[in-house]
Amino acid sequence: MRILYSHRIQSRDGQGVHLDSLVAALREAGHEVLLIGPSAYAEARFGGGSSVIGWVRGMLPRAVGELLELAYAVPATLKLDRAAAGFRPDAIYERYNLFHLAGAIVARRRGLPLLLEVNAPLAEERARFGGVGLKPLARWAERFVWRRATRVLPVTEVLAGHVRDARVDPARVVVIPNGIDLEAFPETLATRQAPAGATDLVLGFVGFVRDWHGLDAVVRAIAAHDGAERLTLKVVGEGPARPGLEALAAQLGVGDRVVFTGLAEREAIPAAVAGFDIALQPASVAYASPLKVFEYMAAGRAIVAPDQPNLREVLRDGETALLFDPKDQGEFWRAVARLVADAGLRARLGEAARRDIVARDLTWAGNARRVVSLMQQSGRGADPSG
Repeated sequence: MRILYSHRIQSRDGQGVHLDSLVAALREAGHEVLLIGPSAYAEARFGGGSSVIGWVRGMLPRAVGELLELAYAVPATLKLDRAAAGFRPDAIYERYNLFHLAGAIVARRRGLPLLLEVNAPLAEERARFGGVGLKPLARWAERFVWRRATRVLPVTEVLAGHVRDARVDPARVVVIPNGIDLEAFPETLATRQAPAGATDLVLGFVGFVRDWHGLDAVVRAIAAHDGAERLTLKVVGEGPARPGLEALAAQLGVGDRVVFTGLAEREAIPAAVAGFDIALQPASVAYASPLKVFEYMAAGRAIVAPDQPNLREVLRDGETALLFDPKDQGEFWRAVARLVADAGLRARLGEAARRDIVARDLTWAGNARRVVSLMQQSGRGADPSG
């Protein structure tokens, strides 16, 4: 198939991992993909974006910034339409972004099916954190795109509920979670396990570190741990919470056991995760499909994560992870301590998590097959509005 991929990403972070991985999987399967988006994305390094754009947004009143975002839909739509005219795609695949209307407009104009990937209810998310100046406009823009897509592809069933609540036909909503490239996580990595009786154990976390992740509780627990094991927290990533965590670790006398590796290239992630004995997801947004969870599973790590609906879509308590009540941080650490004390349980959970990835085909290649199947079902000329 010929697939026109529309996006408005400007930074190479978790969004970029999803984009690059799915595009690579589609191309590997023999499909032709043309990527259309901001030039800043092609030029950005992993973990970075356009500092100029960020500075300009910070200087403007929110309402003005949102109007400029909406105005950007004009050149973005013209660019996508020109690409559609020359490329003659069978379908448009778009990563949803607030005020990004190009895919919906061009798909209707060209009689093409539009598959819309949704990773967050952005109008609601921005409003909750005080980042929306024109709430009615934001809600209109979001629903305009969602309702005009041939298929809406939220990454969790929880998020699908938000989409259906916006009066999108449930028959057009198909959940496709994040995935993993199994070739990057060979089984030899997954079999690396600390033996019973090992006294040096690594608790690991991958990602952008914010205060709400709750890693300060891990630092405090490491300092208070009175068992024979020497516990180290290894954080593969960066973020605004790093200085505070390092200061806390120094204050509690465990500065040498809280290690930040900084940003790691994607190629380095599998080996880094395989070096964890226990993989941590201390907190999660309620509707997210955390990429790190799939990385932990593919690497065969024992996982500790919050017991909440979006994560129960992927993890099973006592089978592929230990899940804890997110309202009880004491339960979080008790789950970690249980794994510290039981090498057999660590191994069983890790092996089962890896098997689950394979059995459920939670891979980018699997996602590419699902997307193409939906495109073929949708067909050229589909009109979701009737």
